[in-house]
Amino acid sequence: MTKSLVAYFSATGTTAGAAELLAKAADAELFAIRPAVPYTKADLNWMDDRSRSSLEMRDPSSRPAIAGRVENMDAYDRVYLGFPIWWYVAPTIINSFLESYDFSGKTIVLFATSGGSGFGKTVEGLEGSVSPTARIMGGRLLNGRLSESELRAWVKSL
Repeated sequence: MTKSLVAYFSATGTTAGAAELLAKAADAELFAIRPAVPYTKADLNWMDDRSRSSLEMRDPSSRPAIAGRVENMDAYDRVYLGFPIWWYVAPTIINSFLESYDFSGKTIVLFATSGGSGFGKTVEGLEGSVSPTARIMGGRLLNGRLSESELRAWVKSL
């Protein structure tokens, strides 16, 4: 039997809501990826070239520190990994998360929330942060009103 984890980063709460519903649908445990230094509203101002999020996203080597750890990552076969889309890709804290564990042999299913863009080159941007034996699957956008039954059907289709 596959044991699953839903790990997510949520800057404003939107992705957290989707992650909570997905965890119920997938009968999975839930883990919030929280930055060691929380983002402020000014940090998230994508219109300011000097905001923290803008600086991080322009620097491909940026790896924001994470507060807390998944203590039993070895127990999971499948990890649903969620985040808001920033600049057409995953925020760099997602690379920090992936580089913090050994995902060898695990399946990572991506999900995201977005105000207007798709996954872009998200999968390609994350592949270098995991073992070559990890499988990263481009998942889906979980925007809007989602039903638990719809998510359960998606989980079963994977």
